[in-house]
Amino acid sequence: MRKRLIHIFGFLISSLGWLFVMCTLAMDYWRVSRIGGQGGSFIIKVAWYWSNLWNDCFTDSTAVTNCREYPVLWNIEYIQAVRGLLLCGMGLGFLAVTCCFIGMECTYIGGSDRTKDKVLFAGTVFHFAGGKL
Repeated sequence: MRKRLIHIFGFLISSLGWLFVMCTLAMDYWRVSRIGGQGGSFIIKVAWYWSNLWNDCFTDSTAVTNCREYPVLWNIEYIQAVRGLLLCGMGLGFLAVTCCFIGMECTYIGGSDRTKDKVLFAGTVFHFAGGKL
């Protein structure tokens, strides 16, 4: 009974961590900076530059936003490397969640206990590798 609870709790925690990494992929405002609005002018004009993993955007004081998408996945900028590593981590996390679900003691998929332990260990390795990326 205790082994089953540990398996279920570990599966839920690791799946929740994978879900949080997936949420960071859709998050805007990874990098934000203010441009303009510096003294001496009768008209205060402030613009905001912000970017995420998928595009660069520029918003001015009239709330007009212009965005430019990144053309390729592997570009020279560091943000593209972060995007690639997060996508690799997501792929490894999906494999890990699948392996851990199959390897849990309370599921009837996967065969004998020895085979399930190997699949569960492989899922653990995938979770660890995906977390390190």
